[in-house]
Amino acid sequence: MFEDLSSKIESAVQSLKGQARITDVNIAETVREIRRALLDADVNLEVARKFTADIKDRVMGADVLKSVNPGQQFTKIVYDEMVKMLGDERVDLAVAAKPPTVILIAGLQGSGKTTFAGKLARYLKKENNRTPILAAADVYRPAAINQLKTLASEIDVPVYSIAQKDPVRVAKEAVSMAKSLALDTVIIDTAGRLHVDEQMMNEVAEIKKAVEPDEILFVVDAMTGQDAVNTAKAFDETINFDGVVMTKLDGDTRGGAALSIRSVVEKPIKFMSTGEKLDALSPFYPDRLAKRILGMGDVVSLVEKAQKEFDEEQAEKLQKKIRSDSFDLEDFKEQIQKIKKMGNVADLVGMIPGAQKAVENQEIDEDTFKPIIAIIDSMTPEERRDPSILNGSRRRRIAKGSGTTVREINELMKQFEQMKKMMKTMSKMSKMGRAMQGLKNLPLGR
Repeated sequence: MFEDLSSKIESAVQSLKGQARITDVNIAETVREIRRALLDADVNLEVARKFTADIKDRVMGADVLKSVNPGQQFTKIVYDEMVKMLGDERVDLAVAAKPPTVILIAGLQGSGKTTFAGKLARYLKKENNRTPILAAADVYRPAAINQLKTLASEIDVPVYSIAQKDPVRVAKEAVSMAKSLALDTVIIDTAGRLHVDEQMMNEVAEIKKAVEPDEILFVVDAMTGQDAVNTAKAFDETINFDGVVMTKLDGDTRGGAALSIRSVVEKPIKFMSTGEKLDALSPFYPDRLAKRILGMGDVVSLVEKAQKEFDEEQAEKLQKKIRSDSFDLEDFKEQIQKIKKMGNVADLVGMIPGAQKAVENQEIDEDTFKPIIAIIDSMTPEERRDPSILNGSRRRRIAKGSGTTVREINELMKQFEQMKKMMKTMSKMSKMGRAMQGLKNLPLGR
């Protein structure tokens, strides 16, 4: 996500950091390179112009030229302006004063509306303890209704649908059902078209009038670039939506739509989707995305994801195993499976400061861990507990059983031992840090 843009902006800023003295000339050159990088990423021309003009104005008026570390100060200004362009702060979904909260989802066909409806239902149920119902108001495509029911069955959420092709009735009756079942959220999936047309717009407007939604979300396919921005403008003029959802940000996208849409339609981005799985949905934080684009990572989001998979009791057990040097391959496999649950691996790497550059041009996908797990699964319980017994014949047997090579097994064992040493060192440092903190808190001299 945004790898190319991130690389180009970082390169432009890096040229400033290497300068002994920053002048009007090299500031202008750097700003010009940033504007070129934005345009290459398919950012709206006017948005790119304003963004770089604002950077230049701030740089020239902030004593950056005289700063002790002008390169870092310039990076901070670029970051501040990017956060502003993306919307300044996280904007949450509206909640009705009296349940149910009604959320209307609109967008073109193929933008990912139906999948997003399922993801949103899962997110609200798991993260906010909400009780949603999905309304299948895309009545023209049987596949859309079936897809919604399939997604809903995975997360144990009800779906309301009817045989008649009457989307307004579906929406109204879904709201009535939510009230009768004491469900607090209705998510309405509407029909789309391959392009903006009057019939689609009128239909969404009629549903809006009938159910008076508390939140209208416009779903945008990030891969459609500037077309997404133009479509958003057309929808906003008709239904005046409240927020944007960016989908397919994990695809081959340059990211221009995500960077342009907030400035063009002046509506906040509320969620971004980075994969097909139901858990591949994240609330949109302008500051976090800006950090990722500028190569600063997103440690906060990474920690939040980790906290959902690792509880304190498990972490303490793991710490004890590391300290006692009893961390084995079964534990290693368990940790890998937890990492996989955290989401798209490539997306997780992008959250680690500097990691994206370190793995540049390397394929990182969901299959990355498959050979490792296959190797461990091909071992006996004794071999997992004590890898030191893995002689040549055992390794050949494991290679055959896992569909890998002895060389891959040797490499895994080497990495496993290195990781064990690193984890033990970190554990000691953590213990020493706690001890030092304890000494600081002692009432010495009293």
